[in-house]
Amino acid sequence: MSALLPSATLFEQHQIRRLYDDATETWWFSVIDIIRALTQSSDYQAARKYWKVLKGRLAKEGSQLVTDCYQLKLPAEDGKMRETDVAKAETLLRLVQSVPSPKAEPIKLWLAKVGYERMQEMADPSLSVDRARELWLKHGRSEKWIQQRMMGQETRNKLTDYWKNHDIKEGEEFAILTNIIHQEWSGVTVKDHKSIKGLKTQNLRDHMTEAELIFTALAEMSTRQIAETEQATGMPKNKVAARKGGGIAKKARLELEQRTGKSVVSGSNFLPPKKKALPKKNKK
Repeated sequence: MSALLPSATLFEQHQIRRLYDDATETWWFSVIDIIRALTQSSDYQAARKYWKVLKGRLAKEGSQLVTDCYQLKLPAEDGKMRETDVAKAETLLRLVQSVPSPKAEPIKLWLAKVGYERMQEMADPSLSVDRARELWLKHGRSEKWIQQRMMGQETRNKLTDYWKNHDIKEGEEFAILTNIIHQEWSGVTVKDHKSIKGLKTQNLRDHMTEAELIFTALAEMSTRQIAETEQATGMPKNKVAARKGGGIAKKARLELEQRTGKSVVSGSNFLPPKKKALPKKNKK
């Protein structure tokens, strides 16, 4: 399978991990994420157990649905790439019928819409940028933040393009180098930074402050330019470039923090406010 890096999209407030196979022009979606959306559960483990029981029942019934599910690596809650069950949209459309949920019809419409939008984006790539911008605006990001996020993504894309052409494997090796850069400039791992912000499966960059985005971009731009200058190929040499690039952004971060007295690494996020639990009624 020739696939792009995993990404994520939203159904209402539920993040759905996915991966696009550019060879077959197919989206693969995380089954457990769809189950979470159907059952309206915020508990990943509960959704996992639900899917395990449902998968066992479908297998006993001889359903083709189970055999149409595959395992691919997607970012897990701990930030690592782990194998998880995925399925195409048409398989999920049939799977939805097996889960009693008021969200069944909305999810079916959403899955159909995602497939249609991808075909549009392939014909006109600028549409994907426009949709991302609309989504960020919808979730309360400012125009200034969106501009910085897009500039940072362009910087990231140039770095990953370099990696692809210099013997770095997409997925795990990309994640290792990214974590080196991030830890070098910020002083914390990607996993710890997400924890500081209270994130689980959410994309860290989508919850960064303007300053965090700027320092991330500086670290990644520096890494690429150093790697290009040193003609870094393979993991050992690119690890060195990653540490050097992250180190440049670290020096800038420390100087800014010294002058402002404020930490650049922030717990700020764009998560929706938690719903307050209703008070329990006293038993008579």
